[in-house]
Amino acid sequence: MSDTRFQKGQSGNPKGRPPKPRRPNISAFEIVLDKRLTTTVGGKERELTVEEVLQQQTLKDALAGKRMAIRKILKMIEKREAALAKKAKPRSRPIETVIHHCADNANEAMRLLGIADPDPNHPNRWKVNAWATQAALSRPGRKKFSRMDVEQIRFFTNDPDMLQWPRGRIA
Repeated sequence: MSDTRFQKGQSGNPKGRPPKPRRPNISAFEIVLDKRLTTTVGGKERELTVEEVLQQQTLKDALAGKRMAIRKILKMIEKREAALAKKAKPRSRPIETVIHHCADNANEAMRLLGIADPDPNHPNRWKVNAWATQAALSRPGRKKFSRMDVEQIRFFTNDPDMLQWPRGRIA
């Protein structure tokens, strides 16, 4: 028994079994697409990949009016445009916006919409038209109006006698 090659407890392969070489994660489809073919394009022989040949054939079918080929070509164009847009840097600089808040702009907007008009008796005062005030008064869920609220609403409304006050909302 002592004539064995290795002593007891000693491995004959101290590094272990060598690992299997890893295959790259390439599908069979990708391998076929990368194959090169010799084809004649425009009267000249060229070496193209299978993918390039399929693209040429699809383009030829699209030009012949085949709908599926046309869709495929449009998708190819869309992908190419997206890739070019992603690759290109934006050329425009950001637009600076400045907002001016002015009561005159609001007054003019209300005049144009027919909501309010300038008070003929007071040059810096505007009065809300009766229909707009009525719309505001008719909204549900509003609090009760005090006598002072009613007076102010009447004061700032053109033709306040046209208003119909909601029942139960005047304190």
